[in-house]
Amino acid sequence: MNYAISRKKLFPVLVWLLMFSSFVFGQASASSGGADKIAPKVSYILAGRLFDATGDNIRENVIIVVEDERIKSVASAADLKIPPGAKVIDLSQATVLPGLIDCHTHLGSRADRYNEIYEFKDTPFSHAFAAVLNARKTLEAGFTSVRDVGSDPFLAVDLRNSINEGLVVGPRVVASGPGISITGGHGDLNNFSPQTHVMMFPEERNFQIADSEDQIRHVIRAQEKYGVDVIKILATGGVLSKGDSPGAPQFTLAELKAAAETAHMGGRKIAAHAHGTEGIKNAILAGVDSIEHASLIDDEGIRLAKEHGTYLVMDIYDDDYILNEAPRYGLPTENLDKEKPLGRQQRENFRKAIQAGVKMAFGTDAGVYPHGDNARQFFYMVKYGMTPAQAIRAATSSAADLIGRANERGHHRVWQVCGHHRSKRRSPGRRTRPGAC
Repeated sequence: MNYAISRKKLFPVLVWLLMFSSFVFGQASASSGGADKIAPKVSYILAGRLFDATGDNIRENVIIVVEDERIKSVASAADLKIPPGAKVIDLSQATVLPGLIDCHTHLGSRADRYNEIYEFKDTPFSHAFAAVLNARKTLEAGFTSVRDVGSDPFLAVDLRNSINEGLVVGPRVVASGPGISITGGHGDLNNFSPQTHVMMFPEERNFQIADSEDQIRHVIRAQEKYGVDVIKILATGGVLSKGDSPGAPQFTLAELKAAAETAHMGGRKIAAHAHGTEGIKNAILAGVDSIEHASLIDDEGIRLAKEHGTYLVMDIYDDDYILNEAPRYGLPTENLDKEKPLGRQQRENFRKAIQAGVKMAFGTDAGVYPHGDNARQFFYMVKYGMTPAQAIRAATSSAADLIGRANERGHHRVWQVCGHHRSKRRSPGRRTRPGAC
């Protein structure tokens, strides 16, 4: 039996996210091809209800077959007989859906660090310790993959590698380096004395500052050299920076084209931070893969995004946190004044983009608000125009497509986004509570 997801029933249901170690990137536990092949380990999941993120309906009473920690097939319970003695996970009273993906996070950032003094007090080690904690919080909130789009060089790369090695518990990380900024732009340290610098790698301008096409190409190639999965460029001003306007372009169209071309030549996708109308359209015309924020997108920008197949990643929850909570943690008045009109316009433009059929992926700017609260955004996505099923697809199948992992999630199309990493050093016999790592 199939039935559509209702707005009232979506979030109160008990949700079990499928959480097993090493579902991803071909990391199966089978033999690597020696002469003596190990028999596959097969288990069966009884799902009372299943939302597979391919449509609007929930399927009832299905069996998910897992072979060597990879999803092999999904079948009706009436059509599949489980062999005697097989390992069975009984979720017959639960609703099962793929692990969620947040395409815009900053795992090294803290939402209680808005006072400017932390620009100078915090060290890269402080950010790294925070990232370890935030990665676990994110995973335990049901987000089994994230795209980290801006952190110290190269914190997200090291965090990704540590999770992959089983040293740290966390989601799969698609890692960028620092967001690439113009001098005096959204990614620079502005309005301090000229002798004030906070850089780990001043000879490389922290792998972040670029002011010409040639400099952009160099920074992107250097970031690729040190292992990033995705490039982030800051096409306009921002809210949480000083001395710039969120609506103002910060790279020329030619410079953005150079960035997109270089990233794609290196086999990476590129995300553009862009609040302002002109910067959004320039980034789309330049060939970027996603627009982050898209706060002031106009009708032409919406049309261009749809024509070019550009994803919008619109963080429409964090306005609440910035306005209501961040001032308690030292957010300056300048930044608060930027956010007040921008957040309202962003939500209305989100509605327009949904109505126009623009591709949308889930992204929250986690780190601006506390990590682990990522799912709060679903409420606003439905409030401003999505159906519940569309909202979940934005955080599953659409997000997987954006981050370039759509074909790397098991063997069944339904489960292309399932799974998560868990530390290989987990204590023997330790039990895991439902929906948590």
